[in-house]
Amino acid sequence: MFANAVKLFSINNFDIKIAPGWVLIAALITWSLSHQYFPQILPNAPPAVHLTMAICTMLGLFASLLLHELAHSVIARHLGIEIKSITLFLFGGVAEMTQEPRSARAEFWIAVAGPAMSFCLAFGFWIIGAFAVGTNASEAVIAVLSYLGAVNLVLALFNLLPAFPLDGGRVLRAVIWHQTDDALKATRMATQSGTILAYVLMWLGVMALFRGAVISGLWTILIGTFVLLAARASLAQHLLKYASDGRTVRSFMTHNPTTVSPDAMLSDVIHDIVLGARKSFVPVTETGVLLGYIDMSVIANIDRENWANTRVGDVFVGLDPAVMLEPDLAISQVTDIITQTGRRKFMVVKDHDLLGVLTIADLARVMTTQTQNTSTSVKHSKIEK
Repeated sequence: MFANAVKLFSINNFDIKIAPGWVLIAALITWSLSHQYFPQILPNAPPAVHLTMAICTMLGLFASLLLHELAHSVIARHLGIEIKSITLFLFGGVAEMTQEPRSARAEFWIAVAGPAMSFCLAFGFWIIGAFAVGTNASEAVIAVLSYLGAVNLVLALFNLLPAFPLDGGRVLRAVIWHQTDDALKATRMATQSGTILAYVLMWLGVMALFRGAVISGLWTILIGTFVLLAARASLAQHLLKYASDGRTVRSFMTHNPTTVSPDAMLSDVIHDIVLGARKSFVPVTETGVLLGYIDMSVIANIDRENWANTRVGDVFVGLDPAVMLEPDLAISQVTDIITQTGRRKFMVVKDHDLLGVLTIADLARVMTTQTQNTSTSVKHSKIEK
């Protein structure tokens, strides 16, 4: 899911990763705590103490997010769903499942595990904080514990909002799924709630900007935008899974794709195929033998004035296993490859023979057709009843 995530360590066979964006957010939060929040709580403490408190708080937040996702992962594994890794990213964390929950019951228990852990952490930090007050511990320790308790409470409550793909949205999806016995319908309805929440957050962010709260306003707008994009991406993923269930690359690929000879001039390829036929990914063949491919990334690296005197054979990309798929490969595996590598176009090859080309557009086209047919059949069945 996160191609650039860096593995930090493993816990009970869960790979713990961190996305580059999370490091930036961690640094910003640490700076904000050390320069704004803790100086207001303890104005007489030196800057070094504020910085130490901020670092400890950030480490506590890291551990809290990790435990939140570990709770999801442990329950998922208990229910027979393997977790590949846990990744902390810009707005929290995600446990990367090898498959979706098979039932509404499994979806429910996996979803509630995370907020339950956050509630427990909030209660635990406050209990430890109360003990620290009773033992006359330093004000710095008490302030850090209080902050972590409050953050975990907010994390639990926010995640319980009935907005997919938040945990509360997954609970809502599980309830609708249980009532209707229709996972796709449940996903659509839960996604609608996520979309509504996203627009509400963005509206609140804009209102905050008008009131002069620039930082909080921008932050709220950013979170709303993330929820909106995540909701749409999750729905698209579920629609694709539904449309491709049990199907292979052969069902989705474009048969008899346009190819180009290595002797062709680059200018002709761009004029006739890229612009004329609107193809941005073209296999290169010679007398029926697959040699490689040429795409927009290759063309972009060649100056326009050199197009007319440049042969395809001089610039094409050779055979690369990363862009070749077997025709009988399950589409679910292809989507995993796409999310892990970010690659969007592939050649379908069998015994060194080019059978077709598979692109994101092919997946979207078939997915749209399948879901439209499904909606039509559902409407017809209701009318017949």
